[in-house]
Amino acid sequence: MFLSIAWSILFPQSNTDSEKRAIITKQISENKIEIDGLLNEPEWKMVLPAKDFIQRDPIQGSPATEKTEVYVIHDKENLYIGAILFDSNPDGILAYQKRRDQSLRTDDRFMWILDTFLDGRTGYFFEVNPAGLLGDGLIIGGDSYWGINKDWNGIWDARVVVIPEGWSVEVVIPFRTLNFDPNLDTWGINFQRTVRRKNEDMKWEGFERNKKITQPIHAGYLKGLKNLTQGNGLEFKPYFSLKNQEMNMVKDNFNDIGFDVSINITSGLKASLTYNTDFAEAEVDQRRVNLTRFPLRYAEKRGFFLEGAGVYSFSPRNDVTPFFSRRIGLSDGEQIPINYGGRLSGQIGNYEIGVIQAQTNSKGDIAGENFTVARVKRAFFKQSYFGLVYTDRSSRTMEPDSNELDQSLFGADLELKTSEFMGDKNLQFQTFFVHHTAPYSEPELSISDLSVRGFRITYPNDIFRSHVSYREFGNNYNPAVGFGRRNGFKRIQPSFSYHPRPERYDFIRQVEFGIQYEFMTDLENKMLKKQTTITPFNIRFESQDQLSAKIVSLIEYLDKPFTIYEDITIPIEEYSSEELQVKFETSEKRMLSTEFEYQTGDFWNGQKQTIKTQISVKPFSGFNIQTEYEKNSVKLSGKSFNTELYNFELGIYPTPRTAIFSNLQYDNVSDALGLFAKLQHTIRPGSDFYLVYTHNWISLSDQIFDFDLMTVSKVSSLKINYSLRF
Repeated sequence: MFLSIAWSILFPQSNTDSEKRAIITKQISENKIEIDGLLNEPEWKMVLPAKDFIQRDPIQGSPATEKTEVYVIHDKENLYIGAILFDSNPDGILAYQKRRDQSLRTDDRFMWILDTFLDGRTGYFFEVNPAGLLGDGLIIGGDSYWGINKDWNGIWDARVVVIPEGWSVEVVIPFRTLNFDPNLDTWGINFQRTVRRKNEDMKWEGFERNKKITQPIHAGYLKGLKNLTQGNGLEFKPYFSLKNQEMNMVKDNFNDIGFDVSINITSGLKASLTYNTDFAEAEVDQRRVNLTRFPLRYAEKRGFFLEGAGVYSFSPRNDVTPFFSRRIGLSDGEQIPINYGGRLSGQIGNYEIGVIQAQTNSKGDIAGENFTVARVKRAFFKQSYFGLVYTDRSSRTMEPDSNELDQSLFGADLELKTSEFMGDKNLQFQTFFVHHTAPYSEPELSISDLSVRGFRITYPNDIFRSHVSYREFGNNYNPAVGFGRRNGFKRIQPSFSYHPRPERYDFIRQVEFGIQYEFMTDLENKMLKKQTTITPFNIRFESQDQLSAKIVSLIEYLDKPFTIYEDITIPIEEYSSEELQVKFETSEKRMLSTEFEYQTGDFWNGQKQTIKTQISVKPFSGFNIQTEYEKNSVKLSGKSFNTELYNFELGIYPTPRTAIFSNLQYDNVSDALGLFAKLQHTIRPGSDFYLVYTHNWISLSDQIFDFDLMTVSKVSSLKINYSLRF
């Protein structure tokens, strides 16, 4: 069995290239296509379309119920994609969302990918809906959101028109937006369409459910590319900002300027520099109540660190993050001024490269620091790679022991992956090792104390899914430019789940039955945790509604006391608990949709009940209201407390290029009420105007609805950036 697995990974069966679909593009003269959503220029008739899409869901392998035709042409500077998405019931087309990169689980959509190096592992993801929303991302080969980083925003444009036959799309993607191999005349390309009212997904190539649109290895071919140019490869993006700030009754006004500049060293490798970096447009973090003793991880939202971020993905789904960009220029959520940042990212042959150099200024008691990050991944076989990572963080002061975070880190990861195991199944093996230098105060620490290591085998397929992972985290592992929730443990975790698609019940699409086990000890093999999670059912209905339940059995030894709430401390002891979790969510394609989750069971030496609700209202296209509420009712050894979290979001999107977004959050643990509001208008792709306002209060009453509030801070910002390409 093990020899069979190893052989399948190391020597996968080869698909015959001639079996894959291909379309041929042709070069046209410049400025011939007007991007208005209508394919009425004669140039579109120069090529044959991609057509005859095949269902992925609900009936795998059947012809799509609606016809789709996709045309691709290009001139020297741009790639043009035109699509006609025929629909037998145009009145049934769903298009609620207009905000860039918004989830399209609500809408009809058209997606495509470009594998510009024809390597079957990296590329670009794009999508539009009938309202003209633009969505994009970098394909990173990991497991987050189908293996893409949707925080990347490339410079491209699209127009969409609803026509009597369905809807029509015209797209322009400048070659300057893409990294690619100029010696290739063929790229990988694939298309997928969703008809939301039918909950039907259809693909052009690789329709099987085990094959995702974001896996370029399953794409077809775009042939006939020639004479592509990125111009001089220089992009200059200056910004100007005005800021009015009030903090603890002290008012300040700031005017600032800065810039980003990028240049293509080669067609596949880009260097960038940011000076006097400003992140006024970055949205606030989603508020969460933490009843654990471990830190929470928040997503990166700053544009400079999102560009080319895919290369820094390290052994995905193993909870190992040697580089976490929020450690640069942020401290406990507070911004630290970044003097400059340099970045090199892209591909050279079989090598994927990423380098970041940044310098922060001092702020209060926090000294200025230098940061260095380097990452390289060497691709081999069809889908495998070997990677190295290096980070360094050092204080800019002269004293060598002035900063306990001064540290260098070294790591390596290996991924062996195939989608051809036993013919058409996915199989993945990962292993990793990361070590960092000791802090000045404890130079005697060993490699074992300061490192993590482990492996993971995953079988992620449509009907059967399983995995087993093992990892060890040293007692003093604490990456200065990375993220770690917990250290000082060994953990083994196997799981298995069965996902049948019952044909006798036509209202059910798929059901999940699963079990997951976790066994954790300290490094001296003393038990810390045993947890068994059983999924008795998770039902996905044809309507896109979902109902699930989980039963969690836990035995945990607490080796250190911790304060969970105000004066309530959980003592050192072994605890046993049983918990039931039930969740129901309705389809987001409805004008009114909701989620409800209920958890009840033992909690340390007491009981806990959790209620989470979410209601989303979309009365018409471009207008969204969403409310979220979470309540934890906790009773611990004679003491009790409640935590509450409120979140209200309002989105108004007159056009796909103008967004008015506001977010109001409150929790009774911090007693903090926060308002974030942003107006963003895209002047043209890559150039934006922002007006941002944040206001934070502290509630002086036990009840937020008493509205006894005191202002802690408020900031209003105006920012304009403009992209110039040469």
